[in-house]
Amino acid sequence: FTDVNLNSRNTYEVSRRRSAPEHLPHGGTAPAEPAPPPQEPAERARHRVGIAGAGSSFAEFFTRNFFTKRTKELKPSVQSAPGWKLFGKVPPRENLPKDSKIIQQEYEARTGRMYKPPPPSARRKNIEFEPLSTTALILEDRPANLPAKSVEEALRHRQEYDEMVAEAKKREIKEAHKRKKIMRERFKQEENIASAVVIWVNEILPNWEGMRATRRVRELWWQGLPPSVRGKVWSLAVGNELNITPELYEIFLSRAKERWKSFSETSSENDIEDAGASVADREASLELIKLDISRTFPSLYIFQKGGPYHDLLHSVLGAYTCYRPDVGYVQGMSFIAAVLILNLEEADAFIAFANLLNKPCQLAFFRVDHSMMLKYFAAFEVFFEENLPKLFLHFKSYSLTPDIYLIDWIFTLYSKSLPLDLACRVWDVFCRDGEEFLFRTGLGILRLYEDILLQMDFIHIAQFLTKLPEDITSEKLFSCIAAIQMQNSNKKWAQVFASLMKDNKEGDKNHSPAPKS
Repeated sequence: FTDVNLNSRNTYEVSRRRSAPEHLPHGGTAPAEPAPPPQEPAERARHRVGIAGAGSSFAEFFTRNFFTKRTKELKPSVQSAPGWKLFGKVPPRENLPKDSKIIQQEYEARTGRMYKPPPPSARRKNIEFEPLSTTALILEDRPANLPAKSVEEALRHRQEYDEMVAEAKKREIKEAHKRKKIMRERFKQEENIASAVVIWVNEILPNWEGMRATRRVRELWWQGLPPSVRGKVWSLAVGNELNITPELYEIFLSRAKERWKSFSETSSENDIEDAGASVADREASLELIKLDISRTFPSLYIFQKGGPYHDLLHSVLGAYTCYRPDVGYVQGMSFIAAVLILNLEEADAFIAFANLLNKPCQLAFFRVDHSMMLKYFAAFEVFFEENLPKLFLHFKSYSLTPDIYLIDWIFTLYSKSLPLDLACRVWDVFCRDGEEFLFRTGLGILRLYEDILLQMDFIHIAQFLTKLPEDITSEKLFSCIAAIQMQNSNKKWAQVFASLMKDNKEGDKNHSPAPKS
């Protein structure tokens, strides 16, 4: 260990001396070094070091290195060319990037083709604008470390760019014309609505009973009611045969609130039975309202919880459930009540809602009267075969019956299947013509998409009619509805339906048991 200690010490001295400057600057003085101790005999020095270093040499042995430390010569870092790597940073390149001329020479030597640079006019030296998309990048020159474009390639890129710009201009011009056309139609429609409002307010509504059946009013009605008078005309057209008053609405609304409170607190069967309704039906019906309201016109975000019309819709449906416990709440009612709430005040909406659901067709569907529903389906098929015989046979080949698509349309009065503004226009004429127009509208939808439906099978037809396209317009639909003739063998809708009802009664008599003697 002593030899090792001495050798390492000598190595340290040598490295220290090497690191000292050989020449001092002029006028400088070297720092004074302590005088070396007098030389001792080699044997005594060796003996002293062996004794004195016995305790410290072990620590120095483990802390010192056996070999001299070589200072690493730091190479100047070379700035690497910009690049991309999937993980981590790009490692610096030791070789400098090649000049474009060198790369070009190497490319010519490898391919044996001489490169002729394009004329200065062909290049985009001065760019007046930054390219807004990748379309203009085709005109940019390649990076310096890649071969430059040839004249043919530059001209081809310029031609492709000009074609893309021309096509974009055509699309822009076409869209601009389309927007102008839409704006013109909108202005024309607003002018017609403004003039129609004056006629409805000043002439028709004050003389409702005498003018409602005139040809002029019916034609004006077909064009759609102005939104400002729509609710008033609906109320007058539906009527109030049930003689419901706003005070009666408040009575049934308070009763509904009591039932909701009793459900949340006690849910006592005796209390519900005392109310005069079935426990299961009433409770399930009222609870279903909360669930169904959130699914009513979800895109409007006004009937969902926290929306401005949520409580109002909840109140109208709850009051009706208590007013007609024999009907209760049925899915689909929320859409009808929501459309009325958007056009009428709360009490007026309830009055129109109750009288509308009291019509024979709506009452048959909402009370799920199967025999009456089958009569309506049979009458619909009579006019279906009369107006669309080819599509009728196509549906028959797949055994596709009207109940598959008509039930949803009738239950919601098309307010769920059609856009809201188009559904309101359907409601306008429905209030004028009654239940006949509901089935005529269904035939108009089938006529509008007849060519598409003829190419579909059972599953795709059912899916298509359940969710109609959103781009359907009122002009196209009402032109198809106008083409539907609700007349079969000189019989209108009411006569066809009455004959079906008569045949059904006669059939019931024939199948009734004979009286006992």
